[in-house]
Amino acid sequence: MKAAAELSPVDGLRPRTYIALFGLLASTGLRISEAVKLRRSDVDLKQGVLRILESKFRKSRLVVIHPTTRIQLQAYERFRDQYHYPPRDPGAFFLSERGKALNRTMAENTFWRISRRFGWNAAGGRSCPRLYDLRHTFACRRLLQWYREGVNIDHAIASLSTYLGHETLRDTYWYLTGIPELMVIATTRFECFAKKHHQEALS
Repeated sequence: MKAAAELSPVDGLRPRTYIALFGLLASTGLRISEAVKLRRSDVDLKQGVLRILESKFRKSRLVVIHPTTRIQLQAYERFRDQYHYPPRDPGAFFLSERGKALNRTMAENTFWRISRRFGWNAAGGRSCPRLYDLRHTFACRRLLQWYREGVNIDHAIASLSTYLGHETLRDTYWYLTGIPELMVIATTRFECFAKKHHQEALS
């Protein structure tokens, strides 16, 4: 976010667009394709709700955003409208410095250039960090927080699956293998499941 604020021109729209975009991705787990396709009519900042229309698998959903995210998007919206009036693409929520609708390639290239500045490289046979990884991080941290709070993950994961726009619960359960802490949870849950069924078989 700090690196995005240093993008040129520092007093222009470009750095503010990427601060808002990266913050939205990190706080909601949206797909990058969903975020850049947002139209102004899809963003209700009074209610703090985004309409994601016909995304992957042609599924639509409502995404509630945190109040702090709403405040940041409102600030971006005000600056954007003052900076480009009228805009070249009046329907797009996220605009480039020139007033055109932001697209996925532009966003991913900018993230790649920022990551190069930090020296983020592939290590241990893994690929370099991607903008899409913000979605994975969001999901893993949400599951880990629920686990620490003692929430029944089997019940909560259905809500997370809907929020993320997954086609099946299986896609959401995959995140249990996303980080070591969640892998331990998944392993422990399987051991309890296996032990219970083994005892039932012996009785």
